[in-house]
Amino acid sequence: MKKLKTLIRDYLEDALSPDASKPERFFILLNLLLPVFMGLYVFLNPMPLSSISEILFYSSVVVLLFLIFFKKTEFTLRTPLTLPYALFLIWVIIGLFFTLDFKNSIHDIRAHLLAYWIIFYLLVNYFNSKKKLEALSWVIILSVTFFSIGAIIIYYFIEGFSFNERLGGTFKEMYTGWMCLITVSAIPLMLNELYRANTLYSRLLLTFGFLITTIATLLNQSRAALIGIMVALLIMCMDNKKNIILVVITIFFMVLIPGIRERVSNKGLDDIRSNINRLSIEIIKDYHLTGVGFGMQIYGNPDVLNLEKYNQRLPKQYQQHVIRTAPHNIILDIAVRTGIIGLLLFSYILICALFMIWQVWKQTKNEDLRSWAICLLACLASFMTQSLFNDTTYNSRAVAFYTILAMITILWNLVRENQPASLNN
Repeated sequence: MKKLKTLIRDYLEDALSPDASKPERFFILLNLLLPVFMGLYVFLNPMPLSSISEILFYSSVVVLLFLIFFKKTEFTLRTPLTLPYALFLIWVIIGLFFTLDFKNSIHDIRAHLLAYWIIFYLLVNYFNSKKKLEALSWVIILSVTFFSIGAIIIYYFIEGFSFNERLGGTFKEMYTGWMCLITVSAIPLMLNELYRANTLYSRLLLTFGFLITTIATLLNQSRAALIGIMVALLIMCMDNKKNIILVVITIFFMVLIPGIRERVSNKGLDDIRSNINRLSIEIIKDYHLTGVGFGMQIYGNPDVLNLEKYNQRLPKQYQQHVIRTAPHNIILDIAVRTGIIGLLLFSYILICALFMIWQVWKQTKNEDLRSWAICLLACLASFMTQSLFNDTTYNSRAVAFYTILAMITILWNLVRENQPASLNN
């Protein structure tokens, strides 16, 4: 916490020049407001405070447009992800001519694609230094820690559920399993900061954050989260072999926490999702080129897409008795909505992000920046692993995803500033 306060103080002192005139100070303060608004937005992402989050988002957009209009900010769209973003957007727009529900598709392009890209570019432009990247990391760490504490207290101590019950069964936005996409992807950030912490207070806070977040994740009893957290920890072992101890601790928690062993032993890693996947593939067969449209409600809308018809195509043993109205798999979700071409273009975004991480690792000898590369690889890998079993392209999960991509881009920019030639070859 002290480190975060120091970062904020240094940031204000550097930005507010004593020689600046009143108009200049006004525009400087507006520039300062943007990372504050976006930091609060990211902090509130897992919280049930969507109204405040929307106010912060639209306030950020208004301030940004004001600054751009008066040419008082250095805002750029130049990132390695801009081309894959643009290509994916072009294909999604082309898909409007073939969508089964034009109104839903045009709404979701704005609300569940462009809005997240705006968040991405705001973070990349206004957390564009190492100190600010660390500050953003701390914002996520504190957010997830507070959320984990609150979720456990509310669900088990206030609502009175047994610890055998899966955490979050009564939650709306952060329903069971969904919250793990955010909690697990924050764990590498906690470990990254823990190994660089130079005060006892910071180490205790980060250790507590790791333990409470891990416990909250395991209380979900999500098998996808179990895989995701192991992926994250094993990747972090590339940076520090001592992380193998945390793997052992996590396995110990898995054995100790009620419900996990029974859920895994009873269901293994196979469940209704295999049938859901087969149903999605049947739809892709009919709409393999353009998909059904970007709209997320098309899949579950019987007026435009008859899931029962596709369910009947499957062999009896693979048919769903109660049809799930979402793919529950990011690959099949993108393929259903945008076709195979859309899936390839979305994969281009992920490949580009991985390539940036690899470039950072290859081009810099700075061990601190290399640690960041491993950390963000763990964040992205753990998120994508869980995304194979969840719907992750909207709401808080999508915000977490594009925040990870933004942090990868910020890190890439930091290395490029020192070695521009090598990173641009």
